[in-house]
Amino acid sequence: MQFRVWLKGLSPMVWRRVQVPATMTLREFHGVLQVAMGWQGIHLYQFVVHTVRYGSWQLTAESPDIGIEALKLRTGSRFLYEYDLNVPWEHEVRLEDWLAAKPHTHYPCCIGGAGNCPPEDSGGPDAWIRQEDEALGLGLDEDLASALEFIKDISETRSFAILDDPDRADEFRELLFRIDRRNALLDRTFKRRKVNERLRQNEHLTLMHQQM
Repeated sequence: MQFRVWLKGLSPMVWRRVQVPATMTLREFHGVLQVAMGWQGIHLYQFVVHTVRYGSWQLTAESPDIGIEALKLRTGSRFLYEYDLNVPWEHEVRLEDWLAAKPHTHYPCCIGGAGNCPPEDSGGPDAWIRQEDEALGLGLDEDLASALEFIKDISETRSFAILDDPDRADEFRELLFRIDRRNALLDRTFKRRKVNERLRQNEHLTLMHQQM
């Protein structure tokens, strides 16, 4: 079964295309989505399919140990997958096709996607978009100007002696930390090969259980 999954409320879009065996359970599919999207499996989750909720037992939802095939989904069917129910990250899931398994192909697998998943506990779509906007705000110009000053001083003296001053060294470390954080916030690169390596190592079978 081939599914396309995307995070609602974000632009640019964060999405994945995955192929899974029809015999897989919703619990296992939850693990696949955790790996494919980049979550860590530390929060409650639920699927809403045909108005029925399946998910974490704490939610008094139906058991996710039901096979996906038993849901009798048709091509084009859509349902909801929610993760972190405090400030829900909503994923829309659409069944794109039923396909014959290819020989020498490991399933589940990810065959496409774009955009990095937000980090855990980042406050939901609205809060995450604000963080991204702030990463490109006035502070960025100030940090780049400060970095240029450091580079200029080092270049002119052809020495790193400037960092012998503890205050200047601390300032430089804090500057690099802020720039690195901005880069992490704005990095949109999706690494499909890494996702498939994790799936081949069956990490989804670990993440299908809540990580404490």
